[in-house]
Amino acid sequence: MIKRFLSRNIDELRDIALIPNYYPHGDGSCFVKFGRTQVICAATVDEKVPPFLKNTKTGWVTAEYGMLPCSCQERTEREASKGKQSGRTQEIQRLIGRSLRSVVNLALLGERQIKIDCDVIQADGGTRTASITGAFVALYIACEKLIKRGKISENPITGHVVAISCGIVDGVPILDLDYSEDSRAEVDSNFIMSDDGIIEIQACGEKRPFSEDEFEKLLGYAKKSRSELIEKQSKALGIF
Repeated sequence: MIKRFLSRNIDELRDIALIPNYYPHGDGSCFVKFGRTQVICAATVDEKVPPFLKNTKTGWVTAEYGMLPCSCQERTEREASKGKQSGRTQEIQRLIGRSLRSVVNLALLGERQIKIDCDVIQADGGTRTASITGAFVALYIACEKLIKRGKISENPITGHVVAISCGIVDGVPILDLDYSEDSRAEVDSNFIMSDDGIIEIQACGEKRPFSEDEFEKLLGYAKKSRSELIEKQSKALGIF
């Protein structure tokens, strides 16, 4: 049997915290903690949309993602100093954006966009899944503020979105990998889920192919965690 940090069970989430309104500025924010992984998510309302949506009477939700230099054991160079984002950064922020858009009625948002910034201040595996889970809270708060300001008549969010990683380590399917597990995983996967469905699955046999039975096990662990993650979001937002 695999030994996990703090003797965590193979189907057990790390200690998770969601702290809303973490920033005094901006339109919505959330500090999210998955074990030792920590991310600050902030939402900003922009009263204009990208050019391709101009005069369409529909809105947009987009995201930016980044890791602070000392978020890892070894200092990470700021991508701004390199003059371009890495392929990994672009892939993750696109994932965050489309995951959030899947639970937003963009027509109800009106011709404006909400930008979500996800800044990783400490990385220990699962930064993209933590970012998505926390970004939802920041987005929801921003939409509620739009209602209070009379900008929109109802919250355009149609449901929750949460995300979690699963993997196979030393032949054992496990839930919510930290870095020590992710770095040696034979199979790595991320599940992005709504209240009653799946939004996106990323799965890769990094060291070997995996069977359908193994995939079903990982999916089962992810679905098991969904209600717990949604409950934490709801409590953070005071809508539970």
